[in-house]
Amino acid sequence: MSAIEVRPARAEDKDTVLAFCAHTWEWGDYIEHVWDEWLHDPTGQLLVAVIDERPVGVTHIRMLNATDAWLEGMRVDPDYRNQGIAKALNTASLEEAMRRGATNARLATESTNDASIHIMESIHMRQVGSFAPFTAQPIATEGKRQPSSDSTQLATLDDLDEIIDYMNASNTFPAVGGLYYVGFTAYEITAQLLKEHIAAQHIYLLRRWDRIDGLAIAEPRNDRQGKRLSIGYIDGMTIEAISLVAYDLRRRLATLGLESIYAYAPDLILVRDGLAGIEYEWNGSVFYTYERSLV
Repeated sequence: MSAIEVRPARAEDKDTVLAFCAHTWEWGDYIEHVWDEWLHDPTGQLLVAVIDERPVGVTHIRMLNATDAWLEGMRVDPDYRNQGIAKALNTASLEEAMRRGATNARLATESTNDASIHIMESIHMRQVGSFAPFTAQPIATEGKRQPSSDSTQLATLDDLDEIIDYMNASNTFPAVGGLYYVGFTAYEITAQLLKEHIAAQHIYLLRRWDRIDGLAIAEPRNDRQGKRLSIGYIDGMTIEAISLVAYDLRRRLATLGLESIYAYAPDLILVRDGLAGIEYEWNGSVFYTYERSLV
């Protein structure tokens, strides 16, 4: 077997790579839409695996901040699978992340992708969380108005310590690895991240009985799927609390000028049932997030 070389991608690799990515899913692949951005990404590196000077695999590593790297877009030419290409790309990605100063690397893969999971485990990555993607539409007609006690309110910096205490006591927080999702990328939920989302008015609190009973971190997104509210974290003490938070976000869509919701829901029965009960839709897929310490 010819040797596998992993190197930075070049502009002239594009056509070959997009050709073997064309049938990743029934609808195609998103790589064609992000190739140019990834190729010139100052915060990361687009890598290709090459055999006999032909690109046969691709992946992208991106630094989310000074210490956290995100690995994404792993693809291998179907004609060259089972030859160690994916493992070579992942190993090179981790080396590039370390070269850039990363102390952690993460990625997400579908729970049914046994080959990918096997590779993750072989390079000593561990599963730290999981999520199930749900979608929802605006509430068609506003019937009986929700009582104010069942509606969310935007968090302020005065709520920060209480939010942190709530998450530290939550069963949901560890189930998602303490991560917030947006754009299919996982970010560690830190005090600084919470401060930034409070300032941006992205954190919604459900208060009942003089305490936080549920919350969500959700931000507007304008992407190829349209103008959506992306729920990257949702939590509640009970199914009812989760349902109330999620329902209120559907109610807010029109005011926010958004068309739909995409939710990275923690893969817990409590959360799934809470969303399904208020007409959030799930296609059955689940994604696992893997992590590896680089120190």
